[in-house]
Amino acid sequence: MRIETVHRIAQPQPDVLAWHDRPGALVRLTPPGLASAEEPAAGGLRAGRLVGARLGPPVLPDPLRPRWILRHAEHDSSGRFVDQQVHGPWRTWQHEHRLEADGDGTAIRDSIELELPRRLERLTPVAASQVRRLLAFRARQLRDDLAFHARYADQPRRTIAITGSSGLIGTQLAALLETGGHTVRRMVRESDVGPGEISWDPRAAELDPADLEDVDVVVNLAGRSIATRWTASARREIRDSRINGTMLISRTLAGMQDGPSTLVQASAIGAYGPRRPEELLTEADPGGEGFLADLVRDWERAGHAAAEAGVRVAQVRTGLSLSDAGGPLLPQLPLFLAGMGGRLTDGGAMTSWISLDDIVRVFAHAALSAGMEGPVNGVGSEPVTAHEFARTLGKVLHRPALLPVPSFGPKLVLGTAAADELIEVDQNVSSARLEASGFIPAHGRLEDALRHVLRR
Repeated sequence: MRIETVHRIAQPQPDVLAWHDRPGALVRLTPPGLASAEEPAAGGLRAGRLVGARLGPPVLPDPLRPRWILRHAEHDSSGRFVDQQVHGPWRTWQHEHRLEADGDGTAIRDSIELELPRRLERLTPVAASQVRRLLAFRARQLRDDLAFHARYADQPRRTIAITGSSGLIGTQLAALLETGGHTVRRMVRESDVGPGEISWDPRAAELDPADLEDVDVVVNLAGRSIATRWTASARREIRDSRINGTMLISRTLAGMQDGPSTLVQASAIGAYGPRRPEELLTEADPGGEGFLADLVRDWERAGHAAAEAGVRVAQVRTGLSLSDAGGPLLPQLPLFLAGMGGRLTDGGAMTSWISLDDIVRVFAHAALSAGMEGPVNGVGSEPVTAHEFARTLGKVLHRPALLPVPSFGPKLVLGTAAADELIEVDQNVSSARLEASGFIPAHGRLEDALRHVLRR
């Protein structure tokens, strides 16, 4: 079977080709719920290079995620390169890419020859549809990333260290920055580090300032997932993983004479408390009550040492980040696809969402924008009710959204305390400060965000 598509991008061909040849390109072109690159820091189009990936969302264990290995079989400087399958799910796979000048822009021509295993040949039309959706996703992602980079084209390239770089947001953020020509140094909790990596140990309060001397910005995304049962030990780990690491980084930066000038700190809209009906929540709000609200207050205070020493500190309060690879959306997909989806909480409760790609760009925007300081809400400009969220998700998936999820369901999975603050939420969070800083979202409407994330 042969699949051919053409997509046009406004940016000139040399810029598009340079983007593809940088580390991070494969990560940005691969939907994270579909596959994960085995070497996300690697890059380049040179002929002979092997590229490995694990298929399926990263929440699955590796034994359940088949490997797919491709070889860059051909590459020439005109903008043509060819990938061939070495090992993977297809009987045969060859993908020819052509990046051709098209007026002031670029025409991206993809030609794929593939064969399914013989026992699955009846699924060929389904496979063709999915491949076309994937190529459309890649074109949108490339267009939006290049538009983002164009807004910072006149700025010097920076060296940016990232904690939590193997997480869902961190993996995509590192790739976005690398495709923009920035240097990323991943901060890892191993003493034996690879090229470009920085070793640190927040539990032991170990971070060598010398490792940060050539770094311009630190982005701190480290922290244990809150999507778990909040036992006493889990609460301690959730808290310690955020507070201790932030305090270590903050003190280290404060003590350096010529260190990073910026700290971008992850935070959360949990600062406002779980239920604030009929209120518009801005960064000026004193905050709410609950475990998450207390955690966020202390988490943001943990960066004060750096701020008092003159380091620019920005805290990104992330909303509900939508992705097919994790977060609040992934657990809902099986129910909706089975025709049993519906709202998770009261139908009129407000949901402040943002697509994964836009929250990744918010963190990059905070790292590159000298004027952004203090807390900023990382949310979309159009929060929706729980009823509208379910209705839109059902529309995108072509499934009904008529069955509200019984309240005991999330409580069985997460426990009463976590479900109370993660699921039964009513927060209308303002994005005005983010937009005033010059950030331009790619996905302003929920339906657009879901169609991109889910390749619909």
